[in-house]
Amino acid sequence: MKVLLKDATLINEKSFLHNQKKDVLVVNGILDQIEDQIIIEDAKIIEHEDLHLSSGWFDPCISFGEPGYEERETLANGLLTASKSGFTHILLNPDTHPALDSFTDVSHILQQGLNKATALHVSASLSEGSQGKNLAPLFEMHKAGAIAFGDFNQTLKNPNLLRIALDYVQSFDGLIQAYPLDSNLSNNGQMHEGEISTNLGLKAIPYIAETTSLARDIQLLEYTQGRIHIPYISTAMSVELIRNAKKNGLNISCGVPIAHLHATEENLTEFDTNFKIIPPLRNRKDQRALREGLLDGTIDMVTSLHQPLNPELKELEFVRAKEGSIGLEAAFGILLNYFPLDKSIAFLTRGKTTFKIEDFGFKIGSPADFTLFSPKGNSKLKKANLYSSSKNCLFLDSTIKGTVYGSIRGKFIQHNN
Repeated sequence: MKVLLKDATLINEKSFLHNQKKDVLVVNGILDQIEDQIIIEDAKIIEHEDLHLSSGWFDPCISFGEPGYEERETLANGLLTASKSGFTHILLNPDTHPALDSFTDVSHILQQGLNKATALHVSASLSEGSQGKNLAPLFEMHKAGAIAFGDFNQTLKNPNLLRIALDYVQSFDGLIQAYPLDSNLSNNGQMHEGEISTNLGLKAIPYIAETTSLARDIQLLEYTQGRIHIPYISTAMSVELIRNAKKNGLNISCGVPIAHLHATEENLTEFDTNFKIIPPLRNRKDQRALREGLLDGTIDMVTSLHQPLNPELKELEFVRAKEGSIGLEAAFGILLNYFPLDKSIAFLTRGKTTFKIEDFGFKIGSPADFTLFSPKGNSKLKKANLYSSSKNCLFLDSTIKGTVYGSIRGKFIQHNN
């Protein structure tokens, strides 16, 4: 099959083709030609006003529902949502039922994700059942295809378990994910601790619930000299802790939720449960530090922190509602509100390096792995624009810049007509 992308502006800061307008030919899933003009018969032609092309986007912190919570989102519809939103790679969290904590679990879910426009990668549980007591069979799950290990949204209460894990996975260059939220300090809080939480009368989560956990894990990393990824940070002090750890030569990376670049604790004054997420939305000072940390490279990548939840879990009084928001559909358009195009694309792609997902760029003869989009135009995100089965989205009614036209990964094409 031949696919011809006409007059596409190529976006890749590392390529000599950056910002050049070209015709791009893909033949049987392989990048065949990039020329000023390509004339060829029997090709599927894709052309749009202001068509842009970049390396396929990657989201490193995604939850769906399957297995166990299919009412939230099936794997099939979740991957379709990702491909329509421009993501050719996603990393699935193990917050399923049962948790992904065995060779069989990982193999089965990866098998279900085959032959889709979005490649499914798996982060398996670090401990058995994600209970934080005994290590899961990490090497076996690595052999099954897991590319990282972590107990989603849970800080290991036993630091020795994390120390052992950081030591153990070095034998196969494994990556540990550590979630910085001390459950004793967060103590079932509802939002960020500050003047607003006091005025609203809500039990709060202090910033130290994140930073004390993060500081501990950095010390364990320094002791073991392993590899660790912090899926999200949300405070200014966390940015400094990561920055100093990198200066000291530690093999640490981290992400930031796009929600925290866009919204703050001030968005909770109307008790909209869509804004109830973990980590909690912080204050403007934290938000500025997160944006600066992303720009200077302290923060390695962004995540939509996509967590679909059915209405029975979200459409409740605020203190009873479950934390989480979807974000795949909004990710690109929200980023463009705050960052230049080339930076936004870098934030959506450079996380592949951490997880050792090959980024072929525009290399002739390599598998096609592209996102199709335009940075032009503004619109308001409405429920009708959401592909996800669940509609718990804190970005609703926000201004979205640009348009995502789809994605191409090998022979798999998602073209949003």
